[in-house]
Amino acid sequence: MDGIIILDKENGLFSRTAGWRIAKMFGEKKFGHIGTLDPMASGVLPIAIGNATKMIPFIEETHENKKEYLFGLRFGIETDSLDITGNTIKTSKKIPTDKDILIACKKLVGEINQVPPAFSAVHIDGKRAYELARKGESVDIKPRKIIIYELEYIGKSNDEYNFRVVCSRGTYVRSIVRDIAQMCDTVATTTYIRRTKTNGFDIKNAVKLDFLENLFNNNGDISKYLMAPDCALGDIPVINLDDEATKLYKNGGFIKTDELNGLRRVYSGKTFIGIGRIVDGLLRPQRTI
Repeated sequence: MDGIIILDKENGLFSRTAGWRIAKMFGEKKFGHIGTLDPMASGVLPIAIGNATKMIPFIEETHENKKEYLFGLRFGIETDSLDITGNTIKTSKKIPTDKDILIACKKLVGEINQVPPAFSAVHIDGKRAYELARKGESVDIKPRKIIIYELEYIGKSNDEYNFRVVCSRGTYVRSIVRDIAQMCDTVATTTYIRRTKTNGFDIKNAVKLDFLENLFNNNGDISKYLMAPDCALGDIPVINLDDEATKLYKNGGFIKTDELNGLRRVYSGKTFIGIGRIVDGLLRPQRTI
């Protein structure tokens, strides 16, 4: 079984655990997730299994560097993890007005320097930041350039303030929450994060893990939710090979062509056989399936 499940991950679940449970259902040992989600976050998490894992770098390369999230925050407390799963380290009685929040959102849009949370997978001297933070060690994380394309304040529900953001890869939503609060001269923590779009995948096409496992345990057909390995490579041009060229390509051979340089989705008839790259008139295999 080779393909991609567009998973709607539940909060509280590690991305790798979700991938392992899906691969197990399909009888595959090889799997990978396209991007990752914090355990406390939910939403779109594409899981590639089998030979579809070979397509992950090309899916990430092909799509515009944008992700969309819905998230919520609560003013008045800040935790060490910058979300509600952490321990409170700061408090404030100041609750900003809607006008203050809108001004902060506007200031954060564009290319900015963002400091990732201490509880993150950023490497510091060969170790993950969260490993040091959990031991109570000081964590000095350098800011990194990210892009916030859109940051929309949706409104308040009780003491929870809701937002939508479109941002570049590498952006931490928990840091956005921290920065909104700082610009409003107060503190806040993240109440939820839900990813709705990533790498060409949309939440409207996602399926929940519990649903798949229930279907599997009742002898249902889970394969109909398995997308083809080339499902998210639509922007890469196609090249079709005849039987002789296909055999040569699959054995690592180069194929002469008059096409321009660049990546190609390679097909034998209607069958997808991999990704190639044309360099100076030669189609060279990059990944074969």
